[in-house]
Amino acid sequence: MMAALANEARKCHRLLITAEVLRTHRDVTMLLTERRMTPETVDRAAIDAIAPRGAVHQGIALSVEPLPDADIEDLAAVAQGREPAVVVVLDQVTDPHNVGAVMRSAAAFGAIGLVVTERHAPGETGTLAKAASGALEKVLLVRAVNLARALDQLKEAGFWIAGLSADASATLAAAKLTGRVAVVLGAEGTGMRHLTREHCDLLVKLPQTDAVDSLNVSNAAAVALYELFRR
Repeated sequence: MMAALANEARKCHRLLITAEVLRTHRDVTMLLTERRMTPETVDRAAIDAIAPRGAVHQGIALSVEPLPDADIEDLAAVAQGREPAVVVVLDQVTDPHNVGAVMRSAAAFGAIGLVVTERHAPGETGTLAKAASGALEKVLLVRAVNLARALDQLKEAGFWIAGLSADASATLAAAKLTGRVAVVLGAEGTGMRHLTREHCDLLVKLPQTDAVDSLNVSNAAAVALYELFRR
């Protein structure tokens, strides 16, 4: 919520807040002053009434509009004059917790954007936003109607396309990728689709023991992003 208030690109309409939270969180007051917004002081029951069932609101709720749509050209513009520049691509990952967690790792390790499929990917929901822990406001989210075409556009913008696959012969570390890199991860169980694999410049893997078959997609993304970040 704080990240949304601080994001100039995010249009905010109403802030419902309990008197206790407003009194003890001066940072909220500062952001509201910058936004020229007047909070609506209510009791927790009023927030319970509008929040999704089971939502944990901590005494504060913000009504916002979705962020403006971003596209591959926006990613290319951010990457201009920036080396390295890393983008994460998810091929039909449907769990909002996983997508949000990937966004959080992307923000932590300096990735500029996340590309997901238009279909078979979660919307900008409260669940995704909560898992992202503010990263939804910091990492460009691009929804691609045609993922293969989006990968080609990234190539045209100077990105190497590296697909993570357990059957790859080389590790991500051994590939020694630098500059602009897009890391592609498939859905758990099915992995990347055949057409997606064909549009990758190379396939790489993460080294691991045989104690488990594979990592959760968000964990794999975090490890891959760290490997690229430490370079």
